[in-house]
Amino acid sequence: MKLQIAKRHQVKLRLGLSGASGFGKTYSALLLAYGITDDWSKIAIIDTENGSASLYSHLGGYNVLTLTEPYTPERYIQAIEACELSNIEVIIIDSITHEWSGKGGCLEIHESLGGRFQDWSRVSPRHQSFIDKILNSNCHIITSVRRKVDYSMDSDSNGKSKVIKHGTKEITREGFEYELTANFEIINDKHLCKASKDRTGLFSESPEFIISTQTGKKLIEWCNSGISIEDVKLEIKLAESLEDLKIIYEKYPSLKKSTHPLIMGRKQELENINSQVLSKEEIIQPSKNETNGISN
Repeated sequence: MKLQIAKRHQVKLRLGLSGASGFGKTYSALLLAYGITDDWSKIAIIDTENGSASLYSHLGGYNVLTLTEPYTPERYIQAIEACELSNIEVIIIDSITHEWSGKGGCLEIHESLGGRFQDWSRVSPRHQSFIDKILNSNCHIITSVRRKVDYSMDSDSNGKSKVIKHGTKEITREGFEYELTANFEIINDKHLCKASKDRTGLFSESPEFIISTQTGKKLIEWCNSGISIEDVKLEIKLAESLEDLKIIYEKYPSLKKSTHPLIMGRKQELENINSQVLSKEEIIQPSKNETNGISN
């Protein structure tokens, strides 16, 4: 356990878009994605919204993977993996709401098990695997989620019950927003949005704005301004000892998953080199009997 100087390394973006139906989540996600990659062929939409992803095909030749019910976490994971295998750079999941509350989603799975509190112990790990897949993907990922009006029953000063409106709430498991790089809430049908979460610092002080390709460009510039994974790969390649490899592995904790196979590969190379050196030394080194036979 040791302290390290804080550094921001290159990361893959995890972006969220939320809003009511008709507020432009899909369109905004496509503009974001194109701003990030500048290549429509490197964008894929996992479409759970009855073909809405194809409505904007005039924008460019992006890819569509249609996902139908049952909307289990495992089917979402398979869809993400299919995109990864196709060398997609930006995956848009439109939307993740179905994984939670759609046909075959987590709420329905929980209900089918009996709907008891203890039944979540069988559902939560499946949902977490879906979240982990998003967080650990080697692609940039944009998720969209529906919002609904949040109500509660409260009592007024006379003790009478009344319905209180508390704004809107994302239709997915609470807490997902905290996993994201940035989360944009589209607040009306004019596509105006605000950043409800922003780890980049690019939008937290901004007034309401409309998402465009420039939004995506700003995000990818921020993303790429950290230490490149290519720089770390070069460090690993130039490492001359196992101690060097250990230092590199600990120096970049956010890249451990990506660098681990490279570290192990270089470790094997160094061990082979050391083994060859030792073999040569044994050949050159005279045996004990030979040494005893040498006169002074």
